[in-house]
Amino acid sequence: MKKIAIIYYSKSGNTEAMARVVAQGAESVAGVLVEIKAVVDFSPEEALGYDGLIFGSPTYYGSMAHEMKKFFDDSVIYHGKFSGKVGGAFSSAANIGGGNETTIMGILNAIMIHGMIVEGTHIGDHFGPVSIGAPDERARLQCLALGKRVAELVKKLK
Repeated sequence: MKKIAIIYYSKSGNTEAMARVVAQGAESVAGVLVEIKAVVDFSPEEALGYDGLIFGSPTYYGSMAHEMKKFFDDSVIYHGKFSGKVGGAFSSAANIGGGNETTIMGILNAIMIHGMIVEGTHIGDHFGPVSIGAPDERARLQCLALGKRVAELVKKLK
């Protein structure tokens, strides 16, 4: 069975709500075990045991939350060990133009430097799902699609 972790930080609950929907999308693919993990309770060493890692963070000043950045800073001792894993990212923000895409790109930069594989999409939120406040129906559909897309790619590659 292939394993995917949805790793998130959420202060308001909005990013956690997105994580749960991303997990539903991944769980829709047979043969995939999905776990949702708060980043503060998850270590880079634990991440080594997964085939796919999807990261979600609220947008703070156009970037990921400190707790998520700390995970990536702490992961440097495993540089190269994440190579070939499938990854993805999502973010929530307080308003349109609040930096969601720069937050996602920061996460994608980190996982690609680790050698992870990221599949974009030509439909909707190209880099990863974004939500303004709590996820609405549009954001929910994008989250489902991200989870499913990552799970399907994990199955193809692993």
